[in-house]
Amino acid sequence: MKNGWMRIGTLWGLLLLAVGVPGGLVAQQAANVEYTVREDVTGGTFAPPGSRDTVRQLPPFRRVAAVLHPVPASSIGVEVWMPLEGWNGRYLGTGTGGGAGSINYWALAAGLRRGFAVANTDMGTAPAAYLHHDNPEVWTDFGHRATHEMTVFAKRTIAEHYGQAPAYSYFQGCSTGGQQALSEAQRYPDDYDGILAGAPANNRTHLHAMFLWCHALAGEAGQDAFTPECLRQIAEATLLANRGRDGGAPSDRFLTDPRTASVPAGALDTLLDPQQRILWEKMADGPVNPRTGERIYCPFPPGAEDKPSGPAYFQSPAAYRELLYPFIWAFGPDFDCRDFDFDADMAYVDSLLAPVLNANNPDLAPLARRGGKIIMYTGTCDAIVPFQDAVHYYERVAQAMGGLEQTQSFFRYYIVPGMTHCGGGPGVNDFGQGLPPVPPPDTERDVLTLLMRWVEQGEAPGRILATRYADDGSGRVEMQRPLYPYPLFPAYQGGDPADPASYRPAERPRDNVPAPADAYLR
Repeated sequence: MKNGWMRIGTLWGLLLLAVGVPGGLVAQQAANVEYTVREDVTGGTFAPPGSRDTVRQLPPFRRVAAVLHPVPASSIGVEVWMPLEGWNGRYLGTGTGGGAGSINYWALAAGLRRGFAVANTDMGTAPAAYLHHDNPEVWTDFGHRATHEMTVFAKRTIAEHYGQAPAYSYFQGCSTGGQQALSEAQRYPDDYDGILAGAPANNRTHLHAMFLWCHALAGEAGQDAFTPECLRQIAEATLLANRGRDGGAPSDRFLTDPRTASVPAGALDTLLDPQQRILWEKMADGPVNPRTGERIYCPFPPGAEDKPSGPAYFQSPAAYRELLYPFIWAFGPDFDCRDFDFDADMAYVDSLLAPVLNANNPDLAPLARRGGKIIMYTGTCDAIVPFQDAVHYYERVAQAMGGLEQTQSFFRYYIVPGMTHCGGGPGVNDFGQGLPPVPPPDTERDVLTLLMRWVEQGEAPGRILATRYADDGSGRVEMQRPLYPYPLFPAYQGGDPADPASYRPAERPRDNVPAPADAYLR
């Protein structure tokens, strides 16, 4: 049930905001905040606006929803959920995915069940990112401003509700949420004490150049240039030629370290006709500048050819609105990918959008100086945000921060064998990144608990135990494998491949990825 609070407009929202707020900030907040909802939700369920789904098993909480207007052309939707009992004293900012445009109620519910006061934002792109081709302020909101504004608003709301500020502040997000995480670390290092960044889409304009590259190449051969069965066979050929030689077990259905893997030429000859072969090799190499030959972005990793949100998705009609919105922002709603010049047009897109969208700055000294901590993770079977770019970003941070040891004192990176985008996939794919309601007794299996221990107790994370559960919903464990801070990988030593005791940490070559040229790291 929902008790006692009614929807209130801007005027009443401003009056409520003024209670308990330092006088010097009232006018600023009053001018920028439009409250839409303040209510108590106590029945254990919540029906998200505009959705047929119901979120269940929720503790009683105070819900505050608002629209923030940091500038007149900006409308950033935010929600803050605060436990009415059992608050753990911490604030958790949460991320979203894709082009955003709506509140991530799943993330709010997951954080609330863990006892956090939790917040989320639509990043200012409601109802859909591709519709905002005529509003540069929305691009700035999406790039970084919305997450920071959410954070400031959430902390003030929490302090007003509880009469005290949160003892610690954390951010957790994957994909676009990973972009939000690294953008916060780089641009607003005072916002969070601990940051969990999954599959970060931080090199945003060039990541989308990879989507456009694949979409345009597939279009040259007509719709569905590469059928699901064709992609499956390419992935299978890649796996058979490389597994067991990359540190993983010979029986794995995924690659532990795809950086040295390749598709056998003979396999491509039998699977693709000559035109497909040419197009596939270009797609699998990733986007390059046709004039200079410089790499714009890395390709999707070997072994991920048939995975969800991969080449099959890139070539689909849905990709136009869902993946190519930065180019619609730059060129308008009539943008035609067939006319795109990966030299001059890419430079124009970067001049317009890279300063506000991309989070490529490797200098994290301000965050490190104040004691902030980061854990970053990516999956080796993730086709839509390839792990290779995260590898190269981490290496650039290590260079900027004076070496690997200095970097690992505040920033650790884990590569997850066989995981697709943020979770799922044929390998291990669960280590608490989905915010389970109760942390498992073994803290090695809960990455957020490890992050909190690092921030609050100074215990740096080492091994993380990752699990793959059966797909039948039984909760049966199919395999477990240890994860180690990069550049360490789990190396198979013999025995049961599903047993984590069959692996030891082993360092593999550093970096070793197809890295973008300096011009595409802005």
